[in-house]
Amino acid sequence: MADSSQQPNPGKPHGAGRSERPEANSLTLCGARLADGRTVDVRLGGGRIEAVGTAGRLDARGHRIDLHGYLLLPAPAEPHAHCDTALTADCSGPASDAPDDVQRRTTESALLHLGHGATALRTHVRIGDVSGLRSLEAVLQARRTLHDLADLTAVAVPRLLTGAAGADGLAMLRDAVKMGATVVGGCPDLDPDPAGYAETVLELAAEHGCAVDLHTDGDDPARLGRLAAMAGGLRPGVAIGPCAGLGRMPWRVAARAAEQLAAAGVTVVCLPQGDCAGLGRPSSQVTGPAPVRLLRAAGVRVTAGSGALRDAANPVGRGDPLEAAYLLAARGEATPEEAYEAVSAAARETLGLPEVRVEAGFPAELLALRGNSVAAALSLAYSRIVVHRGRVVARTSAVREYCDSEATVALELPRQSQR
Repeated sequence: MADSSQQPNPGKPHGAGRSERPEANSLTLCGARLADGRTVDVRLGGGRIEAVGTAGRLDARGHRIDLHGYLLLPAPAEPHAHCDTALTADCSGPASDAPDDVQRRTTESALLHLGHGATALRTHVRIGDVSGLRSLEAVLQARRTLHDLADLTAVAVPRLLTGAAGADGLAMLRDAVKMGATVVGGCPDLDPDPAGYAETVLELAAEHGCAVDLHTDGDDPARLGRLAAMAGGLRPGVAIGPCAGLGRMPWRVAARAAEQLAAAGVTVVCLPQGDCAGLGRPSSQVTGPAPVRLLRAAGVRVTAGSGALRDAANPVGRGDPLEAAYLLAARGEATPEEAYEAVSAAARETLGLPEVRVEAGFPAELLALRGNSVAAALSLAYSRIVVHRGRVVARTSAVREYCDSEATVALELPRQSQR
């Protein structure tokens, strides 16, 4: 499964064996193709892009990586993951919530996302019930161990927040913020008072200066309108998703709800690969993703996440932002370029991260993919090189070979080695 057998060797600096000593923390990406069709060299240093120049003409310093045949793009980010429950589909019973197990699953799933290209992740973590804050503590510990590989942020997710039963959840949510959860959220649909749940989260976020990320089906236009009214102007921002219920509304009703969300600056995080366990619905009731084209037409910022990663909600989830983009494009919800923007620039903005462009001065958060266009990359880019803070942190190299035949010889396709 791959793109070509003629892969460059990104692990070996171009020109290895020369006598000069590479400059520390400097890396030049040579011969990369940009989305606008230019072929350039890109020099990185200090975690940022130092210079971009015509291929072969840029003063290359330090190590060099040959990216001929690769497309260089801003790295994607994962706006909706469930790392604490990931990789549990094969468990015979309930997944262990022991801190060591949660930390291991979080670390492994974050690295899987990273290998696909996501250098930043937002993961939703359940708090309360029997486990209390143990899962959150384990996720925050995983964040510390991953600090030089990927940026991981945690969303504290209580089950109930209203009435007498919600008092404990609210107290625990406050404790979660003190522990280091920088985003507060949860699933208002599962609370007896969904509007009250959302209002409580928004008030606490305003009090502590946290971002908000709520998991909702978005099937009630009145509730969405009220949420938009409460969320307007809240900083650092409000995101909701997966909002598949918007797709089941009459068009005019959904369009009005979208206009209200856009006016309030609320981001919608859709899940093209399928819903996750947050809404508590059986898989037979899961529907398609939110109506992305309608939302974008109304001015809503739309990003796309992966959701479940091989857990009970989706035992085949991949945690691949490019697959999320591929599905948006394949379903006609966006052009390939718009789809990639949804998992890169829009995702980074949703996570409160600085903008990335392949231009001097911007953060060196990059993804190199085999291919010559965004559409080709979404279709068949299995080989990937991931750059975080100016250094290569993950690499996937894939090779496809064919048996001897007249067809493969005529087309000069790579053939299997003779043994």
